[in-house]
Amino acid sequence: MVQITEPPHRYSIGAAVFEAPPLGPGLYVTATPIGNLGDITLRALETLSAADLILCEDTRVTAKLLNRYGIRNSLSPYHDHNAAKVRPAVLARMADGQALALVSDAGSPLLSDPGYKLVQAAVEAGIAVTAIPGASAVLDALTLSALPPDRFMFCGFLPARSGARRHFLEDLKGVHATLVMFDTAGRLAESLEDIAAILGDRDVAVGRELTKLHEQVIRGPAREVRDELLARQSLKGEITLVIAPPVADAIPAPQAMVDSALRKALETMPASRAAAEIAKRFGLSKQETYARLLELKEGG
Repeated sequence: MVQITEPPHRYSIGAAVFEAPPLGPGLYVTATPIGNLGDITLRALETLSAADLILCEDTRVTAKLLNRYGIRNSLSPYHDHNAAKVRPAVLARMADGQALALVSDAGSPLLSDPGYKLVQAAVEAGIAVTAIPGASAVLDALTLSALPPDRFMFCGFLPARSGARRHFLEDLKGVHATLVMFDTAGRLAESLEDIAAILGDRDVAVGRELTKLHEQVIRGPAREVRDELLARQSLKGEITLVIAPPVADAIPAPQAMVDSALRKALETMPASRAAAEIAKRFGLSKQETYARLLELKEGG
């Protein structure tokens, strides 16, 4: 733990120095910038200045933010690898009347970051929990995506392996909402191929290095975006991916068109594969499409 004796509870913005008001006991879940250090709120600065202790994923990352705003305070690691061990002592400090701030390396804590179990335990212990809102890669990417924002679902990180990723996407196929998820740059092209295969070639928006100097958003159908990414030598940075919802009122294809496609598919592939391909193309049930294919075969 990085220990500072008797912090002065001050912060600075430029040449101006401010005194932070005292905090009541409890847990303060505090959002920090996702890239641009200017995206910090005044409440967050006051909280980080006045807290008795700041819990953070990486003390080195949080120290950079505190140095930017002239904050001298004690930092203690709280991450997935030590949370279970240190949580009882953290809860005891708050029960004794201390105010503790919880931050992640970037953005709002608990969103794919440690902290959920601490909040849960604090609530169960009757300890006050306060959210200090601020930057969020989820909302930033959704805003920039140009996709419907009225109903959305945050899905966390996409699984690393294709099989698990495709199963994950199958579960989201019927969700009538814009989907927001995190991914890594190295496997993004593979993820977009799986998205197109399972969800259809929906429009997507890839947010890269959001709020930073080289912020970029790539928009378009999933396979077109994948092809654009593959044409580049490399892609770096943190990725937030936004996927359009399914078409709400898609007009079903005429049965004659589906039957014709099934007959043509049967000429080059086995029945099960033909049914799967045509069901995916027209957005139909695999089971019902296979049953219809069998009827066509029996009828000649």
